[in-house]
Amino acid sequence: MSGLILAAEIGGTKLQAALGCADGTILARRRASVPKGADAAQILSWFPGAMAELREESKKFGGGVDCIGVGFGGPIDTPQGRVLKSHQVGGWDDFPLRDWFAEKVGLPTTIANDSNAAGWAEYRRGSGAGTRTFCYMNVGSGIGGALILDGKLHDGQGIGAFEMGHTRIGEIGEDGALHLVKLEDRCSGWSVERQLQAIPLRAGTPLHELCGGKSGNITCALAGQAAARGDAASVEVIDGLADRLAWAVSNAITLVHPERFAIGGGVGLLGEVLLAPLRRQVERYVFEPYRGRYQIVPAQLGEDVVLAGALLLAGAA
Repeated sequence: MSGLILAAEIGGTKLQAALGCADGTILARRRASVPKGADAAQILSWFPGAMAELREESKKFGGGVDCIGVGFGGPIDTPQGRVLKSHQVGGWDDFPLRDWFAEKVGLPTTIANDSNAAGWAEYRRGSGAGTRTFCYMNVGSGIGGALILDGKLHDGQGIGAFEMGHTRIGEIGEDGALHLVKLEDRCSGWSVERQLQAIPLRAGTPLHELCGGKSGNITCALAGQAAARGDAASVEVIDGLADRLAWAVSNAITLVHPERFAIGGGVGLLGEVLLAPLRRQVERYVFEPYRGRYQIVPAQLGEDVVLAGALLLAGAA
């Protein structure tokens, strides 16, 4: 392919469009936020204008635009090019996303689950480079995952695989009984924020200082800063998060034994305050012969990851 590619990211809170190359290089981009309460139609309405601007900008780079790659935040029927559903935004059930972009923008389109796109980008250009078996998990407003087996993106039967956020963990409820809950319901960024916002703030603590004494200002990123400064409440919540994530990560490592397991997404940006306890707990829970024979690392591509993956997948289609 000699020309350029457009890419789109449709997330639960973030929208991005980019102009780039088949090797995942991003040349230009546009960003927007998902309006509160927006449905699929409102979200999609942003993309034609953004992509028209990027097609005009492509003239600076001396090439025409050949196709589009899209990373969508939810399960995808890849062969049919349709969204199965969104767990966060209404209006997406059985939506023909590939045909919509092809019609509205006028270019052939490849669509993928955003975690698959991100995992492929990390494998090709980031934290998975040099491995043959690689796992990726993004922890943000939701939790997703991608699995690379023998250098190939594994998409199950064509409607996704490695859906880490929808695995089950057990916890003891206030009634004293064991409840099975989805990992995503306890370990997403929103869940972490709700837990900390429900704890009475103590004056003089790092968390109280950072949020200005208002629990409604607490975010995951702020909690990470507070934990790094030794805030007891933030450390306790993040350690609990690490323990719950460790059950899922250790089970995945036990099943496929990757050389490397990368953690991305907004919660993943907490860095070592999350990764250090996560590594300790995974080493406790993982199949004993595998201990010390894998790495848990931060993802490397940051905000570029889904767009880079969409470019790579569209360029190879």
